[in-house]
Amino acid sequence: MTWSYKIAKTFFDIVVSVLLLPVFVVGCLILTMANPFLNQGPLFFIQRRMGRDCTPFNAIKFRTMACTSEPVRGAHDPLEVNRITFLGGILRKARLDEIPQIINVLRGEMSLIGPRPDSYDHAEAYVDLIPGYKERHAVLPGITGLAQTEIGYVHGVDGTSVKVAADLDYIQNRSFFLDTWIFWRTLQTVAGRVGS
Repeated sequence: MTWSYKIAKTFFDIVVSVLLLPVFVVGCLILTMANPFLNQGPLFFIQRRMGRDCTPFNAIKFRTMACTSEPVRGAHDPLEVNRITFLGGILRKARLDEIPQIINVLRGEMSLIGPRPDSYDHAEAYVDLIPGYKERHAVLPGITGLAQTEIGYVHGVDGTSVKVAADLDYIQNRSFFLDTWIFWRTLQTVAGRVGS
C-alpha cells in the first residue's frame, strides 16, 4: 500500500464520517422516539468484534433485533431472523443500522471500506477452520466492503469462506479507485434497500 493511498484513505474516512455525524445524530433522535413503539429496548447494540491484527474492539450499531438475555447464535448458525423487529428490518434493508460505526472509524478502529468484522467469538472459530481468515485482518475492518457489495450476507463456514476470498482479493488489489467503486456500489445498495 502506497503512502499516497494510505493518506487518501484516511482523509476519506475522516471527512465522510464527519459529514455523516448529523445523520447519526438525527437517527438517534428519531429512533429514541420510535423505539418504544416499534423496537423496544436500548438504542444501540454494541458487540465485541475482531479487528485489525485479530485484536478485539466494540462495534456500535443501531439495535435491530429484539433483546435477549444471552446470545444464542453460534458460529455455524444462520441469522436469527425471527428476532428482527419491524423497525429493525427497515434499518437493516437500508443499511442504516451501520451508521453508528462512523464512531468506530473516527476512533481508528474501523475504515469506511474494508473486510466486515465478525463477532469475536465467531471469528475465533473461523481462524482455525477457514484458510486465509486470519490474513483478512491485515487491514482495518470496514463498514462496507467488496464482499458486502458483491456477495451480500453470508453465514457458516461455507459462506464465510466465499467472503474471505473476496476480502483477500480486496486486500491484494486495494486502491483509492477500488474503494470509490465499493462506496458507489454501497450507495446503490442503500438506495435500493437490498441489505439484510
